[in-house]
Amino acid sequence: MTTHGVVQIHSAPSALCPHVEWAVGGVFGVPVRLSWAPQPAERASYRTEYAWTGPVGSSAKMASALKGWQRLRFEVTEQATEHSEGVRYSYTPLLGVFHATIGLHGDVMINEQRLRAAVVREALGGRSLNEAVDDLLGTAWDDELEVFRQAGDGADVRWLHQVV
Repeated sequence: MTTHGVVQIHSAPSALCPHVEWAVGGVFGVPVRLSWAPQPAERASYRTEYAWTGPVGSSAKMASALKGWQRLRFEVTEQATEHSEGVRYSYTPLLGVFHATIGLHGDVMINEQRLRAAVVREALGGRSLNEAVDDLLGTAWDDELEVFRQAGDGADVRWLHQVV
């Protein structure tokens, strides 16, 4: 069963770029050459994006291969198939890995049991439900990565003119 996905390296120091290429290629068993561009949000770092096709679960393998490198920030997405759900992995050195199931329309899907546990923790005097839902949605990762997601000089920007 194959699927499609994208790995976005939001920031990597130049010395790490060849290692990222090696890690991505290792997941698919073929050499990968990525097109790197300067990352304006962080001095002396680079960004790239790679659309891939591979077996279901490739996103998890890629996230495992890339996580833990200091100064590397990335996101890996994998599209749903008729037999698997869509997923997204986000990584920052400060926060580590965030994993989410992604619905048909790109929304983060939160498991019923995780929501129930958050409600119970709040009732027992733990974190507020709002804070727990932010954690379940990966808000901290989105906040940290947003500046790196912004298009750099010369990058393509897609404008939505009409939403039906």
